Amino acid sequence: MHPTKTRDQFHQWLIALMMIFLSVIVVHAWPIQQKVQEKSHWELKTFEKFLDSHPSIADELSKDPSLIDDQKYLAKHPDLEQFLKTHPGLQRELKAKAAACSLSVPSIFDRVSPSVVYISATSINPYRVNGRVENFVGSGFIIDAGGLILTNSHVAFGRQSIEVRLEDGMSVPAQVVGADPIFDIALLRISIPEKEKLPTVILGDSDRVHVGGEAIVIGNPLGLDQSLTRGTISAINRLLPATFFSLQEPLIQIDTPINPGNSGGPLINQCGEVIGITTAKIADAQNIGFAIPINLVKAVLPSLISQGRVIRPWLGFHGQIIDDGLQNIFRLPLVPGLLVEIVEPGSPAEKAGLRGGVLEITIAGQEFLLGGDIITKINGTDVTSPDNLIDVLQQLKVGSTVSLNIFRDGSEIMLSYNIPERPLLPGDFSGENTTFHFQEGYRLRLRPNSMRTGQSIFR
Repeated sequence: MHPTKTRDQFHQWLIALMMIFLSVIVVHAWPIQQKVQEKSHWELKTFEKFLDSHPSIADELSKDPSLIDDQKYLAKHPDLEQFLKTHPGLQRELKAKAAACSLSVPSIFDRVSPSVVYISATSINPYRVNGRVENFVGSGFIIDAGGLILTNSHVAFGRQSIEVRLEDGMSVPAQVVGADPIFDIALLRISIPEKEKLPTVILGDSDRVHVGGEAIVIGNPLGLDQSLTRGTISAINRLLPATFFSLQEPLIQIDTPINPGNSGGPLINQCGEVIGITTAKIADAQNIGFAIPINLVKAVLPSLISQGRVIRPWLGFHGQIIDDGLQNIFRLPLVPGLLVEIVEPGSPAEKAGLRGGVLEITIAGQEFLLGGDIITKINGTDVTSPDNLIDVLQQLKVGSTVSLNIFRDGSEIMLSYNIPERPLLPGDFSGENTTFHFQEGYRLRLRPNSMRTGQSIFR
């Protein structure tokens, strides 16, 4: 037999043997690797529970992750030290994660900016004689390689046409998959060539956001695409009085400069993860802006994809919680509860005979519309505090029946009606205006612990 041929056959046999050997190793290694990943995931979840029960440690580690390896710090916190000893692999993983979250701003820009898009939209107003065509500019970011993009509802919802320009300059038409004007969230889809894969962002955890943390915004202010601005988290759980369903949408306040065109762009942390969607700012203020927490966005995404909207129950009224203070001031027959100020036309509340307010008064900058019903209980639950009210409202479902205990003209009555799905109402649409105006002396509020009597409830 020819020596070269014999050598080639031997090499082929050796390669085949090695492939079999490697396949056996992979087959046996895969369950081991999977178990390691499952253990790592379990340990991280356990550590999250530990931090929930030790909020001061959680706050300190969020500000300085390197403390996880600081022996002096651990000596002062024996609970943490003991926890790490019983989870030896966790400390290494946390150190690696802390290192990954120390990205420089240029590195964050390089990582995230390819996923940020420029959105231009056009609407036609048939009721205008002049200026019928309106143009809108905003930002968005790609969350799925197949072409799903998140942005603000006021940028895309109800537009005649929408065009998305990618980071490489290519422009493609976009369609609205779903939108929610109340929370100001919209999901778009663009078509891309079959073999092309779009860059995507990483969605972070907005529940882990802390005041003083990094707040980076990438977007298209005034049409200047791929612009980065930097600031800090100024506050969390911020409630805007002008926002419908405001108690259910506590926003992230930032001092990062944002301008028209930034709407719908990502708010990014020091790990390069998206923690919010920029949505609004306060007029005539020095860098007071707001972002929708990304965890809220995650919660409504399935509904936007499957239903094209967020399905909500429609009670048909809004007002604010009052306490004994008003009664002491005016000597009026009032009780603590939810003061009904507005009953929406055509709503089930109007059909059931609920009454709204008629007399406008202002006390220390807080406006009230008196004369309407006061709801003391909803489905048997007292609504004398914001927390109770939130709990009972979250239990209401479309198709169910709501029972209201009402104080009216010095006596108590009962009203009940079936709850339909809430339609979109004129006040839900913000148009292109994402700037809030406040009268002098008006205060923004925090949720949950510092919410006080007088917080508006919008339904």
